Amino acid sequence: MNSTRFVFSKGVVSYSSDAPPVTTFLESLPGAYTTTRTHENGSTLLFWEKHLKRLANSTRILLNSKPELIFKPTEKNPLFFSPLSITPSFKWESTIRWMVNDSMNQVLPIALKERPYGEELAVTALVCGDLERLKEMKDVADDDDDGVLKVLDVHLHIGSYVPPVFGVEENGAHLALVGSGRDVAAAKYSTWVRLRKPLDKLRPPLVTELLLSNDGDRILEGCITNFFVVCRRDKNDAEGKYLHDYDNEYSVEVQTAPITDGVLPGIIRQLVIEVCLSKGIPVREDAPSWEKCELWEEAFITNSLRVLQHVETIKVPHSWESLESKCLDGISWMEKQFEQRPGMITKIIQVKYDEQSLSSLLYHFLALPVLHHAISIAMVIKVYSAGRFDGTKAVAISNTNIRVQTLLLLFG
Repeated sequence: MNSTRFVFSKGVVSYSSDAPPVTTFLESLPGAYTTTRTHENGSTLLFWEKHLKRLANSTRILLNSKPELIFKPTEKNPLFFSPLSITPSFKWESTIRWMVNDSMNQVLPIALKERPYGEELAVTALVCGDLERLKEMKDVADDDDDGVLKVLDVHLHIGSYVPPVFGVEENGAHLALVGSGRDVAAAKYSTWVRLRKPLDKLRPPLVTELLLSNDGDRILEGCITNFFVVCRRDKNDAEGKYLHDYDNEYSVEVQTAPITDGVLPGIIRQLVIEVCLSKGIPVREDAPSWEKCELWEEAFITNSLRVLQHVETIKVPHSWESLESKCLDGISWMEKQFEQRPGMITKIIQVKYDEQSLSSLLYHFLALPVLHHAISIAMVIKVYSAGRFDGTKAVAISNTNIRVQTLLLLFG
C-alpha cells in the first residue's frame, strides 16, 4: 500500500483505494472541522483535547451565525430555519467529544495497523448536519441543544503525513499576500477549502502559502496558517499594547493579528503566545504592517500539521487593487527576504514549544479503548500540572486478542 488513507463516514470505513484525498473529502461535505496529526511514530495525537474543544466551538459558532455552513442546502432540501442560539456548555462539548472519539475508535486502530512503521498520520474530524433528519424533526428551538445534536454526524479522514524537519533552510515557507480575510474567521469550516481555490490563480511560482489582508497592509493570517513576525521594538508605537509589561533584554517583539481582527484561534498560535510569555519575549497581538516590514527580522507560520515553520520570503503586490484582475500576469510584487532562516527568536520558541509538547500537551489513545484485534500499541500518556516529574507507572492491559502497553508518566 503506497499511501495510507482512510475515511470513516456513516458507520463505514473506506480504504485507500476508495478514500479520496483530504481536500476532496473536505470539499464534498459542509461542516466544522479540525486537523491534527500523530507524533512519535504514531504513539500520540497532538493536542487532541484542544482540537475537540475548538471543533465543538466551531460547530456552535456556525450554527449560531451561518447554519448553511453546517447543513448543505439544495433545491430539494432548502435550509428552512434561521441561525440558532446554542450556548457554550459542558454538555455540548462533552457530547461532541464523545461523538468524535467514538468514530475515531472505529477507524484509527485500522489506520495504525496498516501504516508503515515510522509513518505519521494526519487526522481530520468533521462535524456536519443531516438535512433529512432535520426535516423529520417537527421543530428545532433556538436553544434546543439536544435536538441539534441528534442531527449532527461525524466524518473522519486519516492519511499518511511526513512532518517537515524544523531548522532546515530549504524547509522554510515562501508566502504571498493575495486575498481578503475569511468570513466567520473564529470557526474552522470545510467550505473555506472551496472558497479559497480562486486565490491559487494568483499564487506566484514557488510560493507555499497565501496570506490574507483586508487592506493590503495589515496581514491577518494565511489560508491554512497563523502568521507571526519578529520585529524590532517600537516602544512608543506599542505603548499599552503588550500582553504583559516588558522592560528586558529583548530588542525585538513578536507580533500576530488578534482574534478580533478576524483570524482563526489556532491551537499552535495560542501555544506560541504562551511560550513567549513564559520566556519573557515581548508579544503583541497587532496585525503586522507591511509598511513597517523593514523592522521585521524573522517570520514564521503555524498550524497543527507543520506546527512551526520559518519564513524565507514574503511577496506583496505593489498595488492592492491589482489583485482584482484575478490574473497573475498583471501583478508586480515587492519581496521581503529574511537573512536568518530560522532566526534566533524562532528557534527559542521552537525549543520551548518542544519542551511543553513532551511534558503536557499530547493526547494519547487511552480514550480509544476498543482496539482492533490484531493491534499491539505502545502508548505514552503524559499528565502535566506543575511541571515537576514525580514518577512513572506502567499499566498492562491484555486479553486473548488485544495487548496494549501503556506507560503513564505522572507530573505532579
